Amino acid sequence: MKNILIALLGVFLPISGLFAQGYAQDVEFDVHCLGVELDGSQTLRVSGYGKNKSDAKEQAKKNAVWAVVFCGIREGADGCNTVPLVTEVNARERYEDYFNAFFSDKGAYKEYVSNEDYKKGSKSYVKSKLGAKYTVTVRVLRPQLKTRLKADGIIK
Repeated sequence: MKNILIALLGVFLPISGLFAQGYAQDVEFDVHCLGVELDGSQTLRVSGYGKNKSDAKEQAKKNAVWAVVFCGIREGADGCNTVPLVTEVNARERYEDYFNAFFSDKGAYKEYVSNEDYKKGSKSYVKSKLGAKYTVTVRVLRPQLKTRLKADGIIK
């Protein structure tokens, strides 16, 4: 009986981990392309989650830059670059110290994302028992970000 229980746990734990990982990515990267500017920057509608409104807003900005760097933008209007800037396998782990500093609360990611667009309907805020969700429209300076990653030796 003990062996059967261990075998079942060996099967179900990895599967449940896959579902949990997929859910976290869906929640974390709710990013939609609204368009591409003539300078190559991308206008994105992105959500962030946090303990309060300001924390969720900053997380949304980090998510926008993260998506451009590691995921590419696949949802929304045509024209957004679906290819991420960093395509190297395991680059996040290989350059962990660099990206931890880059995406820290006072990190350099802020140089490549605009403040939220204040047009009517461009932002939304939802508060729940789990925290806050803030959705905002921002612009990510993709060409400048690409230049920075090249200069820092992250991409070729």
